[in-house]
Amino acid sequence: MRDINIRTAVREGLNREHAGDPETCIVEELCVPGGRARIDLVVVNGVLHGYEFKSDQDTLSRLPEQAFAYAKVFDRLTLVVGERHLCRAVLALPEWWGIRVAHPVRNRLVFRDLKLSQANPCVDPVCVAKLLRRDEAMSLLTKLCTVAPSERKSRDYLCRALVDTVELPELCDLVRKYIRGRQFVATQL
Repeated sequence: MRDINIRTAVREGLNREHAGDPETCIVEELCVPGGRARIDLVVVNGVLHGYEFKSDQDTLSRLPEQAFAYAKVFDRLTLVVGERHLCRAVLALPEWWGIRVAHPVRNRLVFRDLKLSQANPCVDPVCVAKLLRRDEAMSLLTKLCTVAPSERKSRDYLCRALVDTVELPELCDLVRKYIRGRQFVATQL
């Protein structure tokens, strides 16, 4: 069992689960600010639910660093892991992470939810805002404020201004809307 097998099977399951929902898209390989991390798959709808894959052929050496970065932006997180890494993964992750175990059965993968994800208690508003591209942050800030920010302002400045302008729940909703609007990276179901 390799990463591509897990990715394909999870993606197919999520496509079936969210089929026909115009408010849901699935994004692969989303870069996460504040680290050198890219999460494998994200379901974007009323929440940002990230999925990280660790097959039996992978290593868990980067998982603590990834988990720290992901916790800053995702509403929910689920690790999909092969049986080889299960015990170490359970010990490495916060309680609120979901864990789904993948095991091969007759040329296909079967998944078992060891535990379901819970709401993330530690979302960082600045990191959420940094999921936006500079032009998206500029556009959003212009819509929210009566005075448009200077074109020369950095993305970091614009994101911090957004955090100062809107409360976290509204910011999260707006960021999810922009991510769903990125047609070239997001697949509408």
